[in-house]
Amino acid sequence: MPYKTFGFSQEQVMMRDSVLGTLNRVLPEAKILELEADSAYPAEAFQALAEAGWLALPFEERYGGAAASNKDLAVFIEALGYHHAGITSAFMTTVIYGGLHLQFHGADWMKRELLPKVIGGKLRMAVGYSEPSGGSDAAAILTRAKRDGDDYVISGQKVFITNAHVADYLVITAKTDPGAGHKGLSLFLLDTKLPGVTIRNLNPMGRRTSLPNEVFLDEVRVPASHLVGEENRGWPLLMRGLNMERMLLAAASAGQMMKIIEIAKDWATQRKAFGQTITEFQAISHKFADMAMMTETARLHTYSVADRLDAGEDPVLETAIAKTVATEYNMIVADLGVQIMGGAGYMDGRMSQLYRDARVGPIGGGSSEIMRTVIAKRMGVI
Repeated sequence: MPYKTFGFSQEQVMMRDSVLGTLNRVLPEAKILELEADSAYPAEAFQALAEAGWLALPFEERYGGAAASNKDLAVFIEALGYHHAGITSAFMTTVIYGGLHLQFHGADWMKRELLPKVIGGKLRMAVGYSEPSGGSDAAAILTRAKRDGDDYVISGQKVFITNAHVADYLVITAKTDPGAGHKGLSLFLLDTKLPGVTIRNLNPMGRRTSLPNEVFLDEVRVPASHLVGEENRGWPLLMRGLNMERMLLAAASAGQMMKIIEIAKDWATQRKAFGQTITEFQAISHKFADMAMMTETARLHTYSVADRLDAGEDPVLETAIAKTVATEYNMIVADLGVQIMGGAGYMDGRMSQLYRDARVGPIGGGSSEIMRTVIAKRMGVI
């Protein structure tokens, strides 16, 4: 990864190199393609990250965590994104989306009993927000949770829930006050083994090693002690971690762009046509220049936001920009990678996988359309 380090500390460089060394050992290129073909979760690689202590990064030291900075996390996620999107999603769903919900909002027993298991790789998590009725519109959520004695009875359906099929627990949204719009939303910690929970794999275009799922909830009795935060206070809890999440999605996309350039360059510098290496043609060399410009632009946005978060700022506009720029540029860079490799890029293989993996970036974690609305609102345009 011969790229600018944006003032990385020696420890951050060592972390990046150590993570990549581990992943190269337990999740080599051939293994990635094998798992992709089988739509299989990268369990061995995930466990290797746990054993090396990397799942502890964002958590507080009192729970066994490392209290990493936002920049630490950006460096780490960029490295994961560079290696494989599936292992990035595996980390994000359990640690960032699931685990940090418990640390920020969970009851004391959740933090005490579950966070050490998350850190040790003994417990996997995912989050369930999106429904057939919509993803970004919290007011449109139809899943209901009704209090019944010491339990809540939850019924509804979730869709596009990444890694629900391998999760021990989901953090889900449900309406506890159906007439109050997003102000009637609550969060629950759902044991996936409870009666009435059915999880079914979906067949995605890309990222097939971290599958999306449908989750059906048929009068599932969830103990009231599994309410995350307060009843009807789910919406502000969902908003709390958005800056970090968007920054990390940008970092993952930046890492993937670096991998695309590497693969395309390795191929193009060996490929000859009309008596010369194809990189000697301006049409090809300029594609690489464009790819480099887009990658470094995405990285500039990502690390600028990480530094601002570490300084205690609330850069909502900037994180929305970073997420949008990085994920959309990732799609363009992937398309250029395929074009450079021609028929070889179009065939089933690593480049075509990266192309498919990139497509979900502007959709998941806040669509590009929603991001542009956030940006316009912060600008005072609307």
